[in-house]
Amino acid sequence: MTYVLIPGAGSSPWIWHLVVTELERRAHDVVVVDLPSDDDSAGLAEYVDVAVAAIGDRSDLVVVAHSLGGFTAPLLCDRLPVELLILVAAMVPSPGEPPGEWWANTGWAEARQAEVERHGGDDTMEATFVHDLPPELVAELNEHARGQSGTPFEKPWPRDGWPDVPTRALLCTEDRFFPVDFLRRVTQERLGITPDEMGGGHLPMLARPIELVDRIEGYSRRQPAGQNLIV
Repeated sequence: MTYVLIPGAGSSPWIWHLVVTELERRAHDVVVVDLPSDDDSAGLAEYVDVAVAAIGDRSDLVVVAHSLGGFTAPLLCDRLPVELLILVAAMVPSPGEPPGEWWANTGWAEARQAEVERHGGDDTMEATFVHDLPPELVAELNEHARGQSGTPFEKPWPRDGWPDVPTRALLCTEDRFFPVDFLRRVTQERLGITPDEMGGGHLPMLARPIELVDRIEGYSRRQPAGQNLIV
């Protein structure tokens, strides 16, 4: 089994480094996709091409997608033998929906504003994304940050439905970017599943890497061979 880790917007493979260390310690094969997020010539199609090239001829794939990676991960299922999709604090697309329209279509702005007000009106990047990280990890994160091109947000998501691949969703109860009540509703409406929840903010791969690995490894162990349902 190979774990394929897909970063969110503006993130380098470094974002997953603590998860990679833990998965490899448990003797798993791991691929972290280095998406060209700061390349204006690259859209979702190019993101999928990069992922396919990184995975190569590996099989028995468990694809773990974070945030914007929720738009890329399902597209891999049309190209590779994906056994399980795991969404971690991830956007869930609808057929034909450009990522740039996801925000208005889901009511994100209202949910986000309510979350900002709940935390005293602090709308800074620090309060939104790294409130549960130690300062030294925040400093490293800033060193590895990338820009995010708007190109992947422009074109409609090309699938006409969710792939026929078992899917699990995991939300973070202290996520201030995708508030848990909001993302729970979106996931239920769009996938028809009740997501699982864990503590922490929008970056659990940094704040709680061992707990996150426990979760995704547990999903993989419980996945029956040959099952093709969203569960």
